[in-house]
Amino acid sequence: MVYTGLRIEGGRNLRRTLREAGSDLSDLKDANAQAASIVSGRAQSWAPVRTGRLKASVRSSGTKTAGIVRAGNNRKSKSGVPYAAPIHWGWKARNIRANPFLSYSAQATEATWIRLYESLVNTALSKIKGK
Repeated sequence: MVYTGLRIEGGRNLRRTLREAGSDLSDLKDANAQAASIVSGRAQSWAPVRTGRLKASVRSSGTKTAGIVRAGNNRKSKSGVPYAAPIHWGWKARNIRANPFLSYSAQATEATWIRLYESLVNTALSKIKGK
């Protein structure tokens, strides 16, 4: 078989733009923080309130790989909220029924934060050029 050759025009530019699009997607810290903020806003409104400390302890953050929403803390002081996990997941031995307000908040706001990620991915993909 005779090899006739193949020439790709714009290959260098395509590789560069793919690399740039990949770097745009690899650093999702801001998008993850925004998505977590959306969920935490809903979670604060849905958190059960007796003293208000559980509601006040809901917070969000974003890392390069995840959006994180947390509630509670392990402080032994008056501002401590060590009961956040039993409230959220329940505790059968203590007759505490689960109230998964964080999980429900993520599900309820899913359409909003999915659009956020879709727009980020579409923006990165629109930068890809072959020539």
